[in-house]
Amino acid sequence: MTQKNCIHIEGARQHNLKNLTLDIPRDELVVVCGPSGSGKSTLAFDIVYAEGQRRYVESLSAYARQFLPQMDKPEVDKIEGLSPAISLEQQASSRNPRSTVGTVTEIYDFLRVFYARLGTMYCPECGKPIAARAADEIIADILALPEGTKFMVLAPLVEHQKGTHADRFKKLKAEGFVRVRVNGDVLTIDDVPALEKNKKHNIELVIDRLVMKDGLRGRLADSVELALKYGEGRLIVSVVGGEETIHSTESVCPTCKISLPKLSPQIFSFNSPQGACPRCYGLGTIDYFEPNLLVPNKGLSLADGGLLPWKNPKVMGRYEAGLKALGKEYGFTLSTPFREYSDVAWNALFFGDRKTDWEGVTSILERGMEFGQTWRDELSRFRQSKPCPKCNGARLKDESLAVRVDDLSIFAFCSLSVGRALEWLQGRTFDKSLGIIAEPLMKELTHRLGFMVNVGLDYISLGRNMSTLSGGEAQRIRLASQLGSGLVGVTYVLDEPSIGLHPKDNERLINTLRSLQRRGNTVLVVEHDEATIREADTVIELGPGSGMLGGDIMFNGPVKELLAHSESLTAKYLRGEMVIELPETRREGDKALVLKGVTTNNLQNVDVRFPLGALTCVTGPSGSGKSSLVVDSLYKHIALHQSIKVDSPGQIQGIEGLEDIERIVAIDQTPIGRTPRSNPATYTKVFDEIRNIFAMSPDAKKRGYKPGRFSFNVRGGRCEACGGDGQIRVEMHFLPDVYVTCDVCKGKRYNHETLEVRYKGKNIAEVLDMTVRQAKVFFENYPVLERRLAVLEDVGLEYLRLGQPATTLSGGEAQRIKISRELGKRSLPGTLYILDEPTTGLHMHEVGKLIRVLHQLVDRGATVVVIEHNTDVIMASDYVIDLGPGGGENGGRIVSSGTPEAIIADPNSVTGSFLEKDRLTRANG
Repeated sequence: MTQKNCIHIEGARQHNLKNLTLDIPRDELVVVCGPSGSGKSTLAFDIVYAEGQRRYVESLSAYARQFLPQMDKPEVDKIEGLSPAISLEQQASSRNPRSTVGTVTEIYDFLRVFYARLGTMYCPECGKPIAARAADEIIADILALPEGTKFMVLAPLVEHQKGTHADRFKKLKAEGFVRVRVNGDVLTIDDVPALEKNKKHNIELVIDRLVMKDGLRGRLADSVELALKYGEGRLIVSVVGGEETIHSTESVCPTCKISLPKLSPQIFSFNSPQGACPRCYGLGTIDYFEPNLLVPNKGLSLADGGLLPWKNPKVMGRYEAGLKALGKEYGFTLSTPFREYSDVAWNALFFGDRKTDWEGVTSILERGMEFGQTWRDELSRFRQSKPCPKCNGARLKDESLAVRVDDLSIFAFCSLSVGRALEWLQGRTFDKSLGIIAEPLMKELTHRLGFMVNVGLDYISLGRNMSTLSGGEAQRIRLASQLGSGLVGVTYVLDEPSIGLHPKDNERLINTLRSLQRRGNTVLVVEHDEATIREADTVIELGPGSGMLGGDIMFNGPVKELLAHSESLTAKYLRGEMVIELPETRREGDKALVLKGVTTNNLQNVDVRFPLGALTCVTGPSGSGKSSLVVDSLYKHIALHQSIKVDSPGQIQGIEGLEDIERIVAIDQTPIGRTPRSNPATYTKVFDEIRNIFAMSPDAKKRGYKPGRFSFNVRGGRCEACGGDGQIRVEMHFLPDVYVTCDVCKGKRYNHETLEVRYKGKNIAEVLDMTVRQAKVFFENYPVLERRLAVLEDVGLEYLRLGQPATTLSGGEAQRIKISRELGKRSLPGTLYILDEPTTGLHMHEVGKLIRVLHQLVDRGATVVVIEHNTDVIMASDYVIDLGPGGGENGGRIVSSGTPEAIIADPNSVTGSFLEKDRLTRANG
């Protein structure tokens, strides 16, 4: 292979890579696989993507570079053959509440133009089409004002526009006008202050100031004509001390006389004042005080401090008289436990009562939100979100929602699944001039929606908030956006794009990756999915193990050669030599949690049984309702019952079996810490035990050192030159920041005196540098510590260093550390664990380890519910709930439930057919 046709890397030493030299073919679909922590992401993202991006940024001016994120230069001797790189990572989706699928893909921008140019306005009050009005009709409306009414006639000139507008004021003065209204204030043109250039302003021209009386029509007619001329068909009548009315020659309801704004893309933007709902400011949700969070313990009373914000007797005393009067009316006293309140009394307490003039706890607390940031922060933990009662989650003003194309508003369109939205668009035709306007808009919208369908997102709606998407869905949305860009000669680096996809949806994703590659791009994919590996042009396998045991190239070549490779761990699974063992028996679970009447999102009023003391797997096609069932309905309602703050729990009619759940834990792949100070030892509490052991050593006792002396997070024992970080950050301004090893402690984090204390010949820094396996042997005389380290070993993390920074851990490693912390507890009855796609980032070999530790949790008395598509996890479960049969509106039903064998035997289950295929593959070896 010539270097011109490949990305040539020499001497890659980043993280755990062991001085690798390799060629990555260009213009091919290349899959990087290997165990979790073997260096896959380091190679793909920290070297190929980071260096491609860094070189592009360095080609820009120094001025431009300071505004762009700087990538660190990877530890590598030489990289040749790089092209511009685009990263599509398996990262958490946007937390911005204003980001929707439509805005992120930019489809919503085209949609706003589509509705502004092709929409028909309807009255938001009576629903009749809006008709143009003549000037005589407007004059007649104004003449209907009561005699003696003082009012102004104004012409709107500027609405929410930035600029100083100095030339406009100069021109108006030259034309003989005297007054303008600027941002609500009426001023003479000479008195208008200099406007801030970067702020948005409203400017209206004062045409006339009048008093309603007989004989006014002639002057009023002249003023109206002039106002319509300067206001381009619109004018404002502002009654002094009263209301304002907008009149228009274009958009006024003939019945209600309501004037609507001129159609423009801005009125469909929920990020703009012109379009955003005035109640929720375009968020679609409002925060409110949740009574169950205000009163987490229903066994307490008001007098006992059961109402948390008022547990202070001084605060409670302010409302005591009102509460006693309310209690007298509804049959409770200040000493009555909350669980004994009737529903009527509960509602009266929190939401107010007219009979006793009691304002309501929530109203009082809402006023408290205005008493400063400290009090606001304190109260915010008792608040949740719910759909805005004014716009019902639509985010837009009534006038914006009143514009429709073929009886469909822009919000109704964004509420359709992408598949249905594409069908609706393809069924639209426009006549004459509208057809010319519609053609380019329809082409762009159908293309972009088509790309989303191609990556398996036909079930998602454009109005869905990005924060509700899984990492895999968010990544595929970005992939769809890249398909629409039409770029060639680019290196696309993807991180497990198959995550969240049912096996039946995988084929479309692989076709999408192929279309990117055939266009003339290099597609580099970090992936564990068997189907994707088999479809690759080239496979690069890293290993042989994880962490310090990884970082070597085990194989680099075509798939056919991989399948024949004797040492490849991946090949052994692909050939069927190694398999994940199935459990010998299935747990039945005598008791169960039962969700009744679940209608969250697309779930169709289902009743679902989750056996307790068992491993349950919820599966089904993408968009079939798995997360809606497990996360939004099951987890959030139990969490709320246990006074854990959650947002927007799903719609259910009830839960049975709550009395058997004492604790609920969601275990995901988010990092165990955001800074290098967090590490496996601190997270699992192993470090607490180690510090205690060092504090009990003869050297420490002689010097009077306590456990805190051995913490690198507090003053005393740590190196103060680097603050216990072991490295110092040097800011380089428009170049990437440089991290250098601390000259004082040489990266050991502690000062000289602390490092002089030794246990069995090792100081604290040397212990933190041990692997889990080494530390387990080293501390074999301490049963508690040895047991916790053994659990880390059980979950397959024996290679991790105790002090390894949390920022260098993969998602799979972080998740298994969390599981090990739970396994470290001796007994787990009454605990419910929720896991969403726990096989993300795990090699086939590690999936087997994960299954074993999940069964260990159940053996300790816990209940485990996982959302998963991996056929090995499904087959290893005690109970399976298969949702479907499709995604979006075609899903939301229980297709089949029972043991994996029952799912396979059910002809209606698509999942069952894939399980049977997998079982046959395993049987044929």
